[in-house]
Amino acid sequence: METKPILGGDHREALVEPAGPAGKRIGAARGIGAKLLHEAREALPPTLFFFAGFNFVVFTTNLLLADYAIAVSSFMLATLAALVVGKAVLVANAMPLLRRYDRAPLIQPILFKTAFYWVIVFFARLLERFVRFSVFERKPPDEFFPYLITTFSLHRFSAISMWILMLFLIYVTATEFGRLFGPGEIERLFFTSRPSELQLNRRQRARELLRLSRLADTHSGDEFRDPASAAHRELVEIVERLARRSETAPS
Repeated sequence: METKPILGGDHREALVEPAGPAGKRIGAARGIGAKLLHEAREALPPTLFFFAGFNFVVFTTNLLLADYAIAVSSFMLATLAALVVGKAVLVANAMPLLRRYDRAPLIQPILFKTAFYWVIVFFARLLERFVRFSVFERKPPDEFFPYLITTFSLHRFSAISMWILMLFLIYVTATEFGRLFGPGEIERLFFTSRPSELQLNRRQRARELLRLSRLADTHSGDEFRDPASAAHRELVEIVERLARRSETAPS
């Protein structure tokens, strides 16, 4: 490998990636690693949420049926279902259709994303069951749908679907509020700041953000770039008010 000095500063030497095919392979490997790490971080919150949710449902259901010596599911099945949901959420987040109602009143994106996630998870669960049937059980793929029809239970399907729908409703609501307040603000509100200290500032900040949203909906980018326009002046005033409140907000 070659080294070359860094111009300026303390003149320390830095390693340079080799040129040619070896350098391209290293760059490609780093790109793949970074992409996988990003996807893992994005899939981690829904996976952990549904891991806790599914295992809670399994645990409480098994407690209710303990007197009958019946166990409806297990920790491993619930964990596998959480992994399937986490991957399904990752796939759904990559679809532009998911952001269709992002500028609508909050109830619309919450309900739309809940239903959208539910549909994606339904097909993901179907695919997972098909892979288990054809690969692990080594049965002909053309026998999958007859097998599915003969083993289908409407009551079990309805119960699982309602739980997934309800968990998604909770997850999407929390996610949308987290996105509305900004990164880390929900955690700060729950664990580090007193609500009495933040209540007034939060209301004022929310009002300014709503004014900013309405302003963006009614004016073009050219108007904002024109210092003489009313839209530009109002934008500057809103940003200054937000900045002052950020400086005076308790840490």
